Amino acid sequence: MREAVQTGRHFWYGNIAIAEGAIAAGCRFFAGYPITPASEIAEHVSRRFPEIGGMFVQFEDELASIAAILGASWAGAKSMTATSGPGFSLMQENIGLGIMMEVPTVIVNVQRGGPSTGLPTLTAQGDVMQTKWGSHGPYEIIALSPDSPQEAFNVTIRCFNLAEKYRVPVVLLTSETVGHSAGKVVVPPEDAIEIVERKKPKVPVGEYAPYKPDEDLIPPMACAGEGYAFTTTGLTHNEKGYPDTTAETQEKLIRRLNDKIRSHLGDIVDVTEENMEDADIAVVSYGQVSRPAKKAVEMARENGIKAGSIKLTTIWPFAEHIIHKWAKQVEYFIVPELNYGQIYLEVKREAAGEAKTLLIPRMGGELITPTEIYNEIERMSKR
Repeated sequence: MREAVQTGRHFWYGNIAIAEGAIAAGCRFFAGYPITPASEIAEHVSRRFPEIGGMFVQFEDELASIAAILGASWAGAKSMTATSGPGFSLMQENIGLGIMMEVPTVIVNVQRGGPSTGLPTLTAQGDVMQTKWGSHGPYEIIALSPDSPQEAFNVTIRCFNLAEKYRVPVVLLTSETVGHSAGKVVVPPEDAIEIVERKKPKVPVGEYAPYKPDEDLIPPMACAGEGYAFTTTGLTHNEKGYPDTTAETQEKLIRRLNDKIRSHLGDIVDVTEENMEDADIAVVSYGQVSRPAKKAVEMARENGIKAGSIKLTTIWPFAEHIIHKWAKQVEYFIVPELNYGQIYLEVKREAAGEAKTLLIPRMGGELITPTEIYNEIERMSKR
């Protein structure tokens, strides 16, 4: 059997880096259905998993795929699926199920142009709000967005670690551009890769309650076959897992499902700030747009404009405290996005009138260039 972690330097597409990152994180169950531009992830996993003792299953559709990864996780496997816009839409009900049952798993969404069939082969960032609000009811979810093949590898591992730590489905929100871009990916030695495993119960079998949280609000998770009896359901349930649809139980459960994420923002939220110490203008970006945004800020600095960069690797929970902090200093936030304004609205909300917010939208499947972003920085600097 081959080594699971392919250490060393590689020239990988982003989708291959995601597949290899999942393997390095310990993922050994993949369920999926082919869809452009995510199919390479499933194709690569289908070849690699037989070499390392994993299981790959192509299901009849995306609904079955996500149901399977939830079940596999309850059986003790680190699990994943990969899809794009239409498939992600089909998964929303079971994403809610995974949140209610507190199932650690990873869902990769390689975004493409929409709505509907849209632009199957072209890039976009149009699923940002769907990731946060696509399922019904009040909940918190974790979503991360890489900007390159190297980050795709690193961020995939972190998605699994966050899923295991917080008992929640985590979304890797990438895009066609990152998925189909090739670049150098350095895979460190296996013992240098930080891997988080889900917390296990320490109480006797008869005392175990699958939804009784520790002080961190996260319940230890026993899996099928480990000797513990448990019940899990999408219904509102008590700490034993039994359905209990009283108002008191619903209130207690929903508060905990949200607060187990909200109370750990310092651990979850990952933001990179550059040249912000004296910035009058801040460019807020995420995913592939972060790369032209960084170059645009460098161009501005070379021309004497005090611009800075705020790169969001964690999309959800949103880095509210970061925007609020810099809104007291900068005059403008500029938000370039491959949509018609989604994170822009979050930045504008948190700026709360203390700084003005400008959107640079793009919806045709083409990238925003550094020059386009720089031109807006320059225009704002002259106001």
